[in-house]
Amino acid sequence: MRQSSLVVVANRLPLDDNAAPDGACEWRRSPGGLASALHAILQQTPATWIGWNGGIDSAPVLPDVGTLRIRPVSLSSEELQGYYEGFANSTLWPLYHDAVEQPVFDRGWWETYRAVNQRFAEAAAELAEPGAAIWIQDYHLQLVPQLLRELRPDVLIGFFLHVPFPPPELFMQLPRRAELLRGMLGADLVGFQRPQAAHNVAQLAVKLFGAEATDDQITLDGRTVRTGAFPVSIDVTEMQALASRPDIVEHAEQLRADLGQPRRVLLSVDRLDYTKGIEHRLTAYSELLRDGRVKVRDTVMVQVAVPSRERVDSYRVLRDRIEGEVGRINGEYGRVGEPAIHYLNQSFDRADLAALYQTADLMVVTPLRDGMNLVAKEYVAARSDNSGALVLSEFAGAAAEFEDAFLVNPHDVDGLKETLLQAMDADPADLQRRMAAMRDQLQRHDILAWARTYLTALDHTGRLAAGLRR
Repeated sequence: MRQSSLVVVANRLPLDDNAAPDGACEWRRSPGGLASALHAILQQTPATWIGWNGGIDSAPVLPDVGTLRIRPVSLSSEELQGYYEGFANSTLWPLYHDAVEQPVFDRGWWETYRAVNQRFAEAAAELAEPGAAIWIQDYHLQLVPQLLRELRPDVLIGFFLHVPFPPPELFMQLPRRAELLRGMLGADLVGFQRPQAAHNVAQLAVKLFGAEATDDQITLDGRTVRTGAFPVSIDVTEMQALASRPDIVEHAEQLRADLGQPRRVLLSVDRLDYTKGIEHRLTAYSELLRDGRVKVRDTVMVQVAVPSRERVDSYRVLRDRIEGEVGRINGEYGRVGEPAIHYLNQSFDRADLAALYQTADLMVVTPLRDGMNLVAKEYVAARSDNSGALVLSEFAGAAAEFEDAFLVNPHDVDGLKETLLQAMDADPADLQRRMAAMRDQLQRHDILAWARTYLTALDHTGRLAAGLRR
């Protein structure tokens, strides 16, 4: 089997669930998704991507995408339940997001998680050529770096955590905390969204292993692991081009007409997840309607909630709660043909998202905790005329880069209400200044800059970064 000098290992492949009849495949492009972040650089860069194809008990041969080779890893229904729905998304996900939802500790899930991580590590070991770089992505595969090092000590190993890393007092709750931390520290370079995460890991390495550690490097078992913050970004050029297409502009105008030509359109686009602050946002908007500070005919809210982890009980319960609250708000404040909230529990393609971004006067991104939040960056990229306002949670990684957004604590419903009104009533010149500053920041720190910075840190020769093409 042909081997690669760059191998990306992620939970999911960047493909749609099904190949087209002609055998072609398309990128899976979910809002804020890993494939959305990486597609721009890997579609034109020789590499291999290893991941689960979304099916059960099958790993079909899939066609390449440009210069990217696709290699699926199979999961059984039991493995999907224990590794993905269980340990990754019912134990690690809530704990890594400040325990917004109580994490579940199930001893059986750990063994499944470890077995699946071993399978990913073995696939990477097989497909990597001597001295290759292997770039492992996210919390689903936190054991893979150390497992891979045991199999292939000759390769460069990078690990990037796209979600937050919790403070030590939360991480210490994990029954398998030492194995998880050692697994991640099997990498040569561990990347995070924010510097605080590297600090948290350094503290844990000292506490659990007695390692020598700073926020930049950790020495453990005679080997030095480098750590650092590398904030992920988007393909700015692609979103700008998409948002300026005549058909997209026309679609945005039609959307506004369909919404009744309101004076202001508020938009939120989230995965349906308890970390996204959707319920807090609905409460704030409902109270603004109740108090008469927002009128339905004058202002409309569009909430896109992309289906997510529908087999996990807590997500089904969340969906029911949100749909019930939207129904209550529309029943109480809506009019015939004029709902207070347009709620869409469905996925949108890139073109439809670009049109929505063009339609929105306010983009409301208020997660309770988020590693980065690429939807915020996509909205800024789409606003080529520097119009629009971004209301952004202080607890999203993007807040560190978008200081000119209307920053808010989403836990403070009264503060959220006031910030929404401030953004709605802001002077247009102030909005232009804020958006121009955010667009300048984003254009200087796009997805290519992120990948080059990370891969240069991983491979000091510059060979990997030089291979990235647009």
